[in-house]
Amino acid sequence: MSTMIEVRVPQLPESVADATLVAWRKQPGDAVNRDENLVDLETDKVVLEVPAPASGVLRELKAVNGATVTGGQVLAVIEEGAVTSPAAAGEVARSAGEGARSAGEASRTSPASAGEVARSAGEGARSAGEGARSAGEGARSAGEGSSSEKLAPSVRRLVDEHKLTPSEIAGSGRDGRITKGDVLSHLAEKPAQPPSPALRAPSPAAAGEVGSRGERRVPMTRLRARIAERLIQAQSTAAMLTTFNEVDLKAVNELRARYKDKFEKEHGARLGFMSFFVKACVEALKRFPVVNASVDGNDIVYHEFYDIGVAVSTERGLIVPVLRNADQLGFGEIEKSVVGYATRAREGQLTLEELTGGTFTITNGGVFGSLLSTPILNMPQSAILGMHKIQERPVVVDGQVVVRPMMYLALSYDHRLIDGKEAVQFLVSVKESLEDPARLMLQI
Repeated sequence: MSTMIEVRVPQLPESVADATLVAWRKQPGDAVNRDENLVDLETDKVVLEVPAPASGVLRELKAVNGATVTGGQVLAVIEEGAVTSPAAAGEVARSAGEGARSAGEASRTSPASAGEVARSAGEGARSAGEGARSAGEGARSAGEGSSSEKLAPSVRRLVDEHKLTPSEIAGSGRDGRITKGDVLSHLAEKPAQPPSPALRAPSPAAAGEVGSRGERRVPMTRLRARIAERLIQAQSTAAMLTTFNEVDLKAVNELRARYKDKFEKEHGARLGFMSFFVKACVEALKRFPVVNASVDGNDIVYHEFYDIGVAVSTERGLIVPVLRNADQLGFGEIEKSVVGYATRAREGQLTLEELTGGTFTITNGGVFGSLLSTPILNMPQSAILGMHKIQERPVVVDGQVVVRPMMYLALSYDHRLIDGKEAVQFLVSVKESLEDPARLMLQI
């Protein structure tokens, strides 16, 4: 005897009141495997996957795409142990045959009624074909379940958009998981297909007839709405001010060039710039603890730990995973953590715990070519460091004009708490550590 199993919204963290149902991955009548992803839910910060609690057939959906749901709410019903089979298609085919016979009978009575029944028979035949195809899809999905259930939401969307088969894509991620890079590489290897007539650019005459001033309206994602809320909160709450400086990265470049191969062999990660900046900021925060503090009402909260947020850009927006106790991490641990966070962020696999908290943030607009900017505070933090593009520029060193790899640094801070003197000295401390990396090793 079949058992009906309810699929419910998982328990949400205390700071998250509800979630938005982004997309169903299965439809009523589809076969599902235990722990296979059924639906994606978007919270303010992450996308949650809701797995099937049992194997069987999805019988009913209780919420539609775009709906707002809360913890424990019923999303769907699964008939445990049930299987899909071509039998349903056979029933539809028999119905189509009976419709055809009815059309023959009707032709001897009324041409009009014969036409109606014939059309009904045609519909039945088409339904039979659809049923057979659905049965085939169910069989294929059962075979591909082991691959598709490993896909992150961003990867799955890319696979669906290009109508790819996950089993044909070689996965380079952990346990053979398919990453976004794997999908893009697979697409690059496929021969280019000529555009269909419907997708070709219209002629000037046709463009003039159709018009080229189209627009479309789409709702904000929860993450984008949350980002907007936080930015407005920062600008309306804090007395923000930005101070600038520039840093000569010649010594860091030489150190990276000298030890990059040994470092990668020893730690399994490339020696990038972020570990140097994280270490330099931690040392500066130790000297100027007010930059690591926050405002809570009329109180100043001094944090005696260093949880550094590193901003990561994703398709959904900017998110900030946190390096906990960064002062206790080595260069290798920082580099591996940053790369891991960035990869998982773009695949939508970060947890809420990894995105909450933080006492100071670093954002790198230089990877997109930004030469100078004024970053906005990540509230309730009181300061944020902006990195920018490394550009060779002429500078004066010991009375000589030389070309050096220079980067502009920007520190935005809450002037309610941090005075200009402390902000400037903090930035100078970061500059000195980066221009003489031995300071970071010796902590001087």
